[in-house]
Amino acid sequence: MLRTLLFGPMNRPLQDLRGLRVWLIGASSGIGAELARQALAAGAHVALSARRRDALEEVAAHHPQAFIAPLDVLSRESWHDQHARIVQTLGGVDLLVFCVAKYRPERSWEVQEDEAEHTVRTNFASVYSALAATLPAMLERGSGGIALVASVAGYVGLPGATVYGPGKAALINLAEILYSDLRPQGLNVYLVNPGFVRTALTDKNDFNMPSIQTPQQAARKIWRGIIAGRFEIHFPLRFTLWLKILRLLPFRWRCMLFQQFLRG
Repeated sequence: MLRTLLFGPMNRPLQDLRGLRVWLIGASSGIGAELARQALAAGAHVALSARRRDALEEVAAHHPQAFIAPLDVLSRESWHDQHARIVQTLGGVDLLVFCVAKYRPERSWEVQEDEAEHTVRTNFASVYSALAATLPAMLERGSGGIALVASVAGYVGLPGATVYGPGKAALINLAEILYSDLRPQGLNVYLVNPGFVRTALTDKNDFNMPSIQTPQQAARKIWRGIIAGRFEIHFPLRFTLWLKILRLLPFRWRCMLFQQFLRG
């Protein structure tokens, strides 16, 4: 029993994804699009949300159980309107996956105020609209799940992630709070911290990205972790474990290592 308590799944495991009603935010490209494709292939009913309808239609092609719900994450009205449409069509939401990312590599002296504010609202603040739209029904029935896709950029202050990193760190903090609040109410909460994944966002980086993965690899690991009931799903381990150890070091030492990394 002690082993289960210390090392067992922190969430209720799932048998598989068949019949699961998933609302996937950020489903038009990258990790989000691949999560949608794999869930649809596994028999889930997936509501696909992002701004670009044409990209969502491409992801949904040949999958009759896909439902397209275009969404502006910065519009509270849009969240509630689309949630109502999804409930009417699918009957409810069993799992909300928040996979939203806006990113531009920049050092501290390159930050533009308006763009920084927009990035923080998109990557982090909009999650509160997601929770406001979906949590009441989940709490009422005592079941459901929330998955927040953050990043290892939220573990430590990585050079170049001046705006992106703090937003992901905030998501990590929020996921821990949500778990403490919602797991006793019967809900599952998942925190996803990918390492480098080959997408249009990481293509902007001009440095070596160790242990980079494809979106297909990332999505498989995420769904495997969710089905197993894990709270934190982080990968690839050879990179994420190194960062977890790194953040235990004094900041002076971390800073020296980062400077070495930047010099190549």
